[in-house]
Amino acid sequence: MSHLSLDDDQLMRYARHILLDEFGVEAQERISAARVLIVGAGGLGSPAAFYLAAAGVGHITLVDNDEVDLSNLQRQILHDSQRVGMNKALSGQQSLQALNPLIQIEPLTDRLDDADLHRLVPQHDLILDCTDNFATRHAINRAAVAHRVPVVSGAGIRFSGQISVYDLRDSAAPCYHCLFPEADDVQELRCATTGVLGPLVGMVGCIQAAEALKVLGGFGEPLVGRLLSVDALTMQWHTVRFRKDPQCSVCSS
Repeated sequence: MSHLSLDDDQLMRYARHILLDEFGVEAQERISAARVLIVGAGGLGSPAAFYLAAAGVGHITLVDNDEVDLSNLQRQILHDSQRVGMNKALSGQQSLQALNPLIQIEPLTDRLDDADLHRLVPQHDLILDCTDNFATRHAINRAAVAHRVPVVSGAGIRFSGQISVYDLRDSAAPCYHCLFPEADDVQELRCATTGVLGPLVGMVGCIQAAEALKVLGGFGEPLVGRLLSVDALTMQWHTVRFRKDPQCSVCSS
Protein backbone atom coordinates (compact mmCIF):
# COMPACT_ATOMS: atom_id res chain seq x y z
CA MET A 1 0.00 0.00 0.00
CA SER A 2 1.59 3.25 -1.15
CA HIS A 3 1.15 6.61 0.56
CA LEU A 4 -0.94 9.34 -1.03
CA SER A 5 -0.59 13.04 -0.19
CA LEU A 6 -3.94 14.67 0.61
CA ASP A 7 -5.31 17.70 -1.20
CA ASP A 8 -7.39 20.48 0.40
CA ASP A 9 -10.74 18.79 -0.38
CA GLN A 10 -9.59 15.58 1.30
CA LEU A 11 -8.17 17.40 4.31
CA MET A 12 -11.52 19.13 4.81
CA ARG A 13 -13.68 16.06 4.15
CA TYR A 14 -11.71 13.81 6.53
CA ALA A 15 -10.87 16.51 9.11
CA ARG A 16 -12.76 14.86 12.00
CA HIS A 17 -10.69 11.70 11.56
CA ILE A 18 -7.42 13.60 11.12
CA LEU A 19 -8.09 15.46 14.40
CA LEU A 20 -7.90 12.17 16.31
CA ASP A 21 -4.40 11.80 17.76
CA GLU A 22 -4.41 8.06 17.11
CA PHE A 23 -5.52 8.61 13.50
CA GLY A 24 -3.89 11.74 12.08
CA VAL A 25 -2.78 12.55 8.55
CA GLU A 26 -0.59 9.45 8.27
CA ALA A 27 -3.46 7.00 8.82
CA GLN A 28 -5.66 9.00 6.44
CA GLU A 29 -3.00 8.84 3.75
CA ARG A 30 -2.77 5.06 4.13
CA ILE A 31 -6.56 4.73 4.00
CA SER A 32 -6.81 6.99 0.94
CA ALA A 33 -4.21 4.85 -0.86
CA ALA A 34 -5.86 1.54 0.13
CA ARG A 35 -7.76 -0.95 -1.99
CA VAL A 36 -10.53 -2.86 -0.20
CA LEU A 37 -12.53 -5.83 -1.48
CA ILE A 38 -16.05 -6.00 -0.02
CA VAL A 39 -17.76 -9.32 -0.76
CA GLY A 40 -21.48 -8.86 -0.27
CA ALA A 41 -23.56 -5.66 -0.66
CA GLY A 42 -26.40 -6.72 1.63
CA GLY A 43 -27.16 -6.19 5.32
CA LEU A 44 -23.52 -6.22 6.45
CA GLY A 45 -21.91 -4.79 3.33
CA SER A 46 -24.28 -1.80 3.23
CA PRO A 47 -23.16 0.01 6.40
CA ALA A 48 -19.57 -1.23 6.10
CA ALA A 49 -19.26 0.11 2.54
CA PHE A 50 -20.93 3.41 3.45
CA TYR A 51 -18.52 4.09 6.31
CA LEU A 52 -15.42 3.02 4.36
CA ALA A 53 -16.45 5.23 1.44
CA ALA A 54 -17.15 8.10 3.83
CA ALA A 55 -13.71 7.58 5.41
CA GLY A 56 -12.04 7.89 2.01
CA VAL A 57 -10.83 4.38 1.20
CA GLY A 58 -9.28 5.08 -2.18
CA HIS A 59 -10.58 2.08 -4.11
CA ILE A 60 -13.50 -0.12 -3.11
CA THR A 61 -14.31 -3.25 -5.12
CA LEU A 62 -17.93 -4.16 -4.32
CA VAL A 63 -18.99 -7.70 -5.21
CA ASP A 64 -22.55 -9.04 -5.35
CA ASN A 65 -24.35 -11.09 -8.00
CA ASP A 66 -27.79 -10.70 -6.39
CA GLU A 67 -30.56 -8.24 -7.25
CA VAL A 68 -32.26 -5.81 -4.88
CA ASP A 69 -35.50 -7.28 -3.52
CA LEU A 70 -38.25 -5.42 -1.68
CA SER A 71 -37.62 -7.61 1.39
CA ASN A 72 -33.98 -6.40 1.49
CA LEU A 73 -34.89 -2.78 2.16
CA GLN A 74 -35.62 -3.32 5.88
CA ARG A 75 -31.84 -3.55 6.45
CA GLN A 76 -29.80 -3.18 3.24
CA ILE A 77 -29.43 0.59 3.35
CA LEU A 78 -27.18 0.88 0.26
CA HIS A 79 -30.32 0.38 -1.85
CA ASP A 80 -33.67 2.13 -2.23
CA SER A 81 -37.17 1.42 -3.52
CA GLN A 82 -36.39 2.72 -7.02
CA ARG A 83 -33.64 0.11 -7.42
CA VAL A 84 -35.66 -3.03 -6.75
CA GLY A 85 -34.60 -5.53 -9.44
CA MET A 86 -31.22 -3.85 -9.97
CA ASN A 87 -27.93 -5.64 -9.30
CA LYS A 88 -26.75 -4.86 -5.75
CA ALA A 89 -23.15 -4.07 -6.73
CA LEU A 90 -24.33 -1.52 -9.32
CA SER A 91 -26.89 -0.06 -6.90
CA GLY A 92 -24.20 0.16 -4.22
CA GLN A 93 -21.85 1.92 -6.60
CA GLN A 94 -24.43 4.66 -7.16
CA SER A 95 -24.95 5.22 -3.43
CA LEU A 96 -21.25 5.20 -2.54
CA GLN A 97 -20.21 7.45 -5.43
CA ALA A 98 -22.92 9.95 -4.47
CA LEU A 99 -21.60 9.95 -0.90
CA ASN A 100 -17.95 10.38 -1.89
CA PRO A 101 -17.03 11.31 -5.47
CA LEU A 102 -13.31 11.46 -4.55
CA ILE A 103 -12.91 7.66 -4.45
CA GLN A 104 -13.16 4.82 -6.95
CA ILE A 105 -15.94 2.24 -6.71
CA GLU A 106 -15.59 -0.86 -8.87
CA PRO A 107 -18.73 -3.04 -9.01
CA LEU A 108 -18.44 -6.77 -9.77
CA THR A 109 -21.75 -8.43 -10.60
CA ASP A 110 -20.61 -12.06 -10.87
CA ARG A 111 -20.51 -14.68 -8.14
CA LEU A 112 -16.85 -15.28 -7.28
CA ASP A 113 -15.32 -18.74 -7.61
CA ASP A 114 -11.95 -19.86 -6.23
CA ALA A 115 -10.08 -18.69 -9.34
CA ASP A 116 -11.72 -15.23 -9.14
CA LEU A 117 -10.77 -14.91 -5.47
CA HIS A 118 -7.16 -15.92 -6.07
CA ARG A 119 -6.99 -13.27 -8.81
CA LEU A 120 -8.70 -10.49 -6.86
CA VAL A 121 -7.45 -10.96 -3.29
CA PRO A 122 -3.76 -10.11 -3.95
CA GLN A 123 -4.88 -6.89 -5.70
CA HIS A 124 -6.33 -5.58 -2.43
CA ASP A 125 -4.99 -4.55 0.98
CA LEU A 126 -7.98 -5.87 2.95
CA ILE A 127 -11.07 -8.02 2.49
CA LEU A 128 -14.44 -7.50 4.14
CA ASP A 129 -16.35 -10.77 4.35
CA CYS A 130 -19.98 -9.60 4.34
CA THR A 131 -21.39 -12.84 2.96
CA ASP A 132 -24.11 -15.07 4.35
CA ASN A 133 -22.90 -18.61 3.72
CA PHE A 134 -20.09 -20.82 4.99
CA ALA A 135 -18.93 -22.01 1.56
CA THR A 136 -18.08 -18.47 0.42
CA ARG A 137 -16.54 -17.59 3.79
CA HIS A 138 -14.21 -20.58 3.58
CA ALA A 139 -13.31 -19.78 -0.05
CA ILE A 140 -12.43 -16.20 0.97
CA ASN A 141 -10.37 -17.53 3.87
CA ARG A 142 -8.38 -19.92 1.66
CA ALA A 143 -7.50 -17.14 -0.78
CA ALA A 144 -6.67 -14.73 2.05
CA VAL A 145 -4.35 -17.26 3.71
CA ALA A 146 -2.66 -18.03 0.39
CA HIS A 147 -1.97 -14.36 -0.35
CA ARG A 148 -1.50 -13.10 3.24
CA VAL A 149 -4.28 -10.50 3.06
CA PRO A 150 -6.21 -9.57 6.24
CA VAL A 151 -9.94 -10.28 6.49
CA VAL A 152 -12.58 -8.51 8.58
CA SER A 153 -15.44 -10.98 8.96
CA GLY A 154 -18.97 -10.31 10.20
CA ALA A 155 -22.15 -12.35 10.57
CA GLY A 156 -25.68 -11.61 11.72
CA ILE A 157 -28.88 -13.66 12.00
CA ARG A 158 -32.05 -13.17 14.07
CA PHE A 159 -30.72 -11.13 17.04
CA SER A 160 -27.15 -12.52 17.11
CA GLY A 161 -24.06 -10.93 15.56
CA GLN A 162 -20.35 -11.79 15.44
CA ILE A 163 -17.22 -9.97 14.28
CA SER A 164 -13.54 -10.96 14.12
CA VAL A 165 -10.38 -9.97 12.25
CA TYR A 166 -8.04 -12.50 10.66
CA ASP A 167 -4.72 -10.77 10.00
CA LEU A 168 -3.05 -13.36 7.81
CA ARG A 169 0.09 -11.27 7.38
CA ASP A 170 1.07 -12.67 10.80
CA SER A 171 1.91 -16.37 10.59
CA ALA A 172 1.00 -16.78 14.28
CA ALA A 173 -2.52 -15.36 13.82
CA PRO A 174 -5.50 -17.73 13.45
CA CYS A 175 -7.58 -17.95 10.29
CA TYR A 176 -11.35 -18.37 9.88
CA HIS A 177 -10.96 -22.15 9.54
CA CYS A 178 -9.17 -22.30 12.93
CA LEU A 179 -12.33 -20.98 14.60
CA PHE A 180 -15.00 -22.47 12.32
CA PRO A 181 -13.65 -25.67 10.71
CA GLU A 182 -15.30 -26.52 7.41
CA ALA A 183 -17.83 -29.35 7.77
CA ASP A 184 -20.46 -30.93 5.53
CA ASP A 185 -23.03 -31.30 8.32
CA VAL A 186 -23.20 -27.64 9.38
CA GLN A 187 -26.75 -26.30 9.28
CA GLU A 188 -26.95 -22.77 7.97
CA LEU A 189 -29.57 -20.26 9.09
CA ARG A 190 -30.73 -17.85 6.39
CA CYS A 191 -32.40 -14.48 6.86
CA ALA A 192 -35.03 -15.44 4.29
CA THR A 193 -36.33 -18.25 6.49
CA THR A 194 -35.40 -17.22 10.04
CA GLY A 195 -35.46 -13.41 9.94
CA VAL A 196 -32.96 -10.80 11.13
CA LEU A 197 -33.24 -7.55 13.08
CA GLY A 198 -32.33 -4.73 10.69
CA PRO A 199 -30.19 -2.65 13.08
CA LEU A 200 -28.28 -5.79 14.16
CA VAL A 201 -26.54 -6.18 10.80
CA GLY A 202 -26.07 -2.40 10.82
CA MET A 203 -24.21 -2.68 14.12
CA VAL A 204 -22.05 -5.55 12.88
CA GLY A 205 -21.29 -3.83 9.56
CA CYS A 206 -20.31 -0.61 11.34
CA ILE A 207 -17.90 -2.53 13.58
CA GLN A 208 -16.45 -4.23 10.49
CA ALA A 209 -15.81 -0.76 9.03
CA ALA A 210 -14.15 0.42 12.25
CA GLU A 211 -11.90 -2.66 12.36
CA ALA A 212 -11.02 -2.21 8.68
CA LEU A 213 -9.95 1.40 9.27
CA LYS A 214 -7.79 0.30 12.21
CA VAL A 215 -6.04 -2.35 10.12
CA LEU A 216 -5.57 -0.05 7.11
CA GLY A 217 -4.59 2.98 9.17
CA GLY A 218 -2.28 1.06 11.49
CA PHE A 219 -3.77 2.26 14.79
CA GLY A 220 -5.60 0.72 17.73
CA GLU A 221 -5.95 -2.98 18.55
CA PRO A 222 -7.96 -4.90 15.92
CA LEU A 223 -10.06 -7.95 16.85
CA VAL A 224 -7.33 -10.45 15.94
CA GLY A 225 -7.69 -13.69 17.90
CA ARG A 226 -10.90 -12.35 19.44
CA LEU A 227 -14.52 -13.05 18.49
CA LEU A 228 -16.88 -10.23 19.49
CA SER A 229 -20.50 -11.36 19.85
CA VAL A 230 -23.66 -9.36 20.48
CA ASP A 231 -27.15 -10.48 21.52
CA ALA A 232 -29.34 -7.58 20.41
CA LEU A 233 -32.37 -8.98 22.26
CA THR A 234 -30.69 -8.33 25.63
CA MET A 235 -27.97 -5.99 24.24
CA GLN A 236 -25.16 -7.96 25.80
CA TRP A 237 -21.67 -8.17 24.32
CA HIS A 238 -19.15 -10.95 24.83
CA THR A 239 -15.56 -11.45 23.70
CA VAL A 240 -14.01 -14.89 23.30
CA ARG A 241 -10.28 -15.29 22.67
CA PHE A 242 -9.03 -18.02 20.34
CA ARG A 243 -5.69 -19.12 18.95
CA LYS A 244 -4.26 -20.52 15.76
CA ASP A 245 -5.00 -24.24 15.41
CA PRO A 246 -1.63 -25.99 14.90
CA GLN A 247 -3.54 -28.71 13.01
CA CYS A 248 -5.49 -26.31 10.79
CA SER A 249 -5.65 -27.73 7.27
CA VAL A 250 -5.71 -24.23 5.74
CA CYS A 251 -3.17 -22.05 7.56
CA SER A 252 -0.89 -24.61 9.27
CA SER A 253 -0.16 -26.85 6.31
